[in-house]
Amino acid sequence: MAVRQADVVLVGGGVMSATLGMMLRQLDPSLDIVMVERLDHVAHESTDGWNNAGTGHAGYCELNYTPETDDGDVAIERALQINAQFEVSLQLWSYLVEQGILPEPSSFINRTPHQSFVWGEKDVAFLKRRHERLSAHHLFRDMEYTESPTDLEEWMPLVVNNRDPMQPVAATRIRHGSDVDFGSLTRSMVSWLETQPNFELMLSSPVHYIDQRDNGRWKVRVRNQKTGELTKLETGFVFLGAGGGALPLLQKSGIAEARGYGGFPVSGQWLVCGKPDIVEQHNSKVYGKAPIGAPPMSVPHLDTRIINGEPALLFGPFAGFTTRFLKQGSIFDLFGSVRSNNLKPMLSVSKSNMDLTRYLIGEVFQSHSDRVAALRNFFPDAREEDWQLRMAGQRVQIIKQVPGGGKLEFGTEIVAASDGTLAALLGASPGASTAANAMINVIERCFPEKIRTPEWQARMKELVPSYGQSLVDDEALLTKVRERTLSTLQLA
Repeated sequence: MAVRQADVVLVGGGVMSATLGMMLRQLDPSLDIVMVERLDHVAHESTDGWNNAGTGHAGYCELNYTPETDDGDVAIERALQINAQFEVSLQLWSYLVEQGILPEPSSFINRTPHQSFVWGEKDVAFLKRRHERLSAHHLFRDMEYTESPTDLEEWMPLVVNNRDPMQPVAATRIRHGSDVDFGSLTRSMVSWLETQPNFELMLSSPVHYIDQRDNGRWKVRVRNQKTGELTKLETGFVFLGAGGGALPLLQKSGIAEARGYGGFPVSGQWLVCGKPDIVEQHNSKVYGKAPIGAPPMSVPHLDTRIINGEPALLFGPFAGFTTRFLKQGSIFDLFGSVRSNNLKPMLSVSKSNMDLTRYLIGEVFQSHSDRVAALRNFFPDAREEDWQLRMAGQRVQIIKQVPGGGKLEFGTEIVAASDGTLAALLGASPGASTAANAMINVIERCFPEKIRTPEWQARMKELVPSYGQSLVDDEALLTKVRERTLSTLQLA
């Protein structure tokens, strides 16, 4: 059997692999790139529009990115970091639109104000302090705050209509927030890549075997599920961007850096309303505070969504426990991921996160009435018959080995081999929103010599003008960058 030689093999047809493939193609058009996807089309798991919140995560409305400190202050460092990382994605998308690589921006991103909404004296005080801290920084200078019923009626009419007038409420707003259809974005990027020389997309082709040869190159074996044909790939670099499926593949690779990693799978569901008379009354993403014990992906929010060009309202997500690592995975995924080197961390995490376990069990047994009751905290007039339950995507939270046991991480992490020949992306939120920044991280760690060349440096500055500089520290740079991206992507 012939062996297919490649410079790069991308495992997974989601936004991460597509972003890395796009950036590498722009940096060096001569690279021979193969993308393998286990399903029969790309962007069908976590990247699909229905399987994620579609929020351009920038820290504007997500209260879990700004936790309250023990002394009553609000920590904003994580929100600043995520906001700057999202700006990197906006720059890359702007470049691709300007070059005609991506289509009309409204096909994948739309201006949707990002708003936070809270009730009760304690949470109102928290939101006010959060606004004071964030709006003092140039990344969040456009954030507005209000407790005014008149403002709230304008900002989020569905949320405030028929609410108890004696209940303290408050909200913040960033007008240039966005709703992103990551499925459409990814399909557009992959469609363009398919028109380029030295790029091959292999669908219905899960990876069955991955191993590193003595010469440092990787052997990757895939089998076409439709034809049964076995293909052997040999490559100098492998990227595992397979969502929840990345962890098992990382374990199969056998690299030392994978030791101690485990996964905690969480499923999700949405309440969806498509009735035009309701949908047209709400044009924003309104985030609240998460229930005690809830994972970050379960922060409740009422969202305007535009998926495949169709508007809808989504509320949720409602989390649940599952043993699958992918929406179309196996119930044995979790058990199959247990290794001698991650058993202790996984047991430690299960013991120390009983609140999370109880929360997930409670979510599983909720009725439709229970879910609509939660919705009424955001939409008091919601009627059960107007909303239907729809499955969202699977997420696998990271379990890491730490001294004395394990730690459950709620974020995104890159695990790379010491020789730079393999990298994997693990974790969940902010995920897709920070894909460009994450893939720059992969390039810097896995192509260190090439990224230091004048040619790659110059090309990277074309793709992302702020590359190598800090948007957190440089206000003038942020102003220049944001003016361009908001205009190009029609978010102004």
